[in-house]
Amino acid sequence: MRLGRDAGGRRQPGNSESRGNSGDSRDSGASPSPAGRTGRARPQVAVVGAGIGGLTLAGALAANGTPYVIHEQTRELSEVGAGVQLSPNAIRPLLRLGLGPALEEHAVRIEAMEVRGWNGRPIARTPLGAECERMFAAPYLTIHRAHLHDALLSLIDRDRLGLGQRLRAAREHPDASGVRLTFDDGTVREADLVVGADGIHSTVRETLRRDEPVYSGLGIYRGLVPAEVLPAESRERLVRLWLGPGGHFVCYPVASGAYLSYAATVPLPSDAPPRESWSRPGDPEELRAVFGGWTGLVADIVAAVESTHQWALHDRPPLRTWSTDRITLLGDAAHPMLPFMAQGANQAIEDAMDLAGCLADAPFEAIPERLARYESLRVPRTAEVQRGSRANAGILHLPDGPAQRRRDAHMAVHAALHDRTALYAHETGRSVVPAPA
Repeated sequence: MRLGRDAGGRRQPGNSESRGNSGDSRDSGASPSPAGRTGRARPQVAVVGAGIGGLTLAGALAANGTPYVIHEQTRELSEVGAGVQLSPNAIRPLLRLGLGPALEEHAVRIEAMEVRGWNGRPIARTPLGAECERMFAAPYLTIHRAHLHDALLSLIDRDRLGLGQRLRAAREHPDASGVRLTFDDGTVREADLVVGADGIHSTVRETLRRDEPVYSGLGIYRGLVPAEVLPAESRERLVRLWLGPGGHFVCYPVASGAYLSYAATVPLPSDAPPRESWSRPGDPEELRAVFGGWTGLVADIVAAVESTHQWALHDRPPLRTWSTDRITLLGDAAHPMLPFMAQGANQAIEDAMDLAGCLADAPFEAIPERLARYESLRVPRTAEVQRGSRANAGILHLPDGPAQRRRDAHMAVHAALHDRTALYAHETGRSVVPAPA
């Protein structure tokens, strides 16, 4: 499968139809008039956050002609140096949005996923490669987050992306006529619909529920190592996992194989948990102290690490509802999950495509029912993935012994690719853009 062939028929972002009046972000304190908005062909969507989920949504809205504007709190877009795994359930919609060429250039097609014990003992192997493409009409890919982010940016009109716009509050008008957004610089804007794609510390989520991220007691050291400084086996197109008492280690190639992305999970002190952050520096010596004695490639990788980031792992309990008449959530703002099913980015992409599909051709007055439809599509699925990801936190870190052996036997029995059908075959957002010819 050539990834570039699945882009047929999409509208080009930035054309005259999709521009509409999406830039009409009024700096006015006055509430909008419901009567003045009834009958508008498409709502004006304010997307808060320009991460993977927010940009996927903006790209999909552009493709179906829905006006949008993006408010991003950072003044300069950047992504931490780490990889992301993209499974077929996310690859198919990305191809429909036209990202085949970018994925072809930068991503790595993974041939298999291998699981071993910390001492190198084989546990399970899931074939991917051509069999994955045959079963699920898309490959399993790994990619540097920055490359994915850049590819998504190519889908949007950069004039609609506002940087340095930190949201202070989102308030829905009592008559459900719109939403007032207040920013840290005092600016006030109005929107017909607000989508919180602003991460685990979402300001938009606070409008719906006051809860706090839940610390898992675990942290991840993440980073990249040049493949050229590692043994030849590092260039194999594999996602590798090593499981050990109290921790596990994952690595896979990114950047067309030039780098190996690693993620090493360990317990962290629970008395003073660090704030969840992608950019907190970590100590490579601490990483080596835990994993330096593990077998084979693990020891080679940690020996080569010069700098790393430490990410304290948090999630939140699943929500039963995450929308009002004019406000909704997606990605980590809606369902932050631990990374132990490698589905965080994939579920955010699914959210974005389903939401854009629900909003396609929706008049202003239909927005509440369309948001209810979006929520009904996404809440059950994302809650299941959240719960599965949290359950894996304990399963992956068993000490050597009877429970560990039972886990390994279960993994071996359920390593077949068809055991992932419920996850990988899921279809999302089919109505966003025309299917390729």
